[in-house]
Amino acid sequence: MTHSVSQKFQPHLRGWWLAPDHPKPRLHQQGNTRQANMIPHLPKGDFRFIALDVETANGDSASICQIGLAFVHHGGAIDTWASFVDPLMPFAPFNTELHGIGAGTVRNAPNFAEVFTVLRDTLAAHPLVQHSRFDEKAMAAACRIHKLPKPNFQWIDSVAVARRAWPELKGNGGHGLASLKERLGLSFKHHDAGEDARAAAEVILHAEAVFSAKGGAIRPAIPAFQLKLPL
Repeated sequence: MTHSVSQKFQPHLRGWWLAPDHPKPRLHQQGNTRQANMIPHLPKGDFRFIALDVETANGDSASICQIGLAFVHHGGAIDTWASFVDPLMPFAPFNTELHGIGAGTVRNAPNFAEVFTVLRDTLAAHPLVQHSRFDEKAMAAACRIHKLPKPNFQWIDSVAVARRAWPELKGNGGHGLASLKERLGLSFKHHDAGEDARAAAEVILHAEAVFSAKGGAIRPAIPAFQLKLPL
């Protein structure tokens, strides 16, 4: 049953990969059109929700070095977007080993303030799905160090949704993406922000199918955005 749901997903990966000298820390400079031009264009369309994932350079949650987004269309198709980000901080060996991103990868990449300026209005216009609360905290922390206003986004935790959809996984693999990957037959590269964002979006779509199969009443948790989750 779960495979039949995932067959209609048609993600399209969009983004770039740059790559090294870690520049001297700098804050956002207005009018940096060179950096702005390096940020990939966002998908266009009428989306139900957007899933967001970040990777960080070190133990500081503000050290975002990659942002990934999964734009979910009303028909279930997914457009995936990703951009590397210069965290303006050193990379910890543990983090680089985990996701493969280092100082060389983000050479000439825009910093968080430059990327966030491009994303802010689109993210504010949709419910945002995150797999755990880390991404929300990381975005807020990065805004804080870049002296940007704290975003007032509408967040939904796909871990909480997964716990309702598959309670039997508690103590039996859990509800992390690695466990759900096996349970739901998902195909993605873990610790790549674009891939993880798409996986979080697919968790929501699979969960909706489970709720429908159980015959439960499915009403929008956020009616204005038509995101169907059980109350």
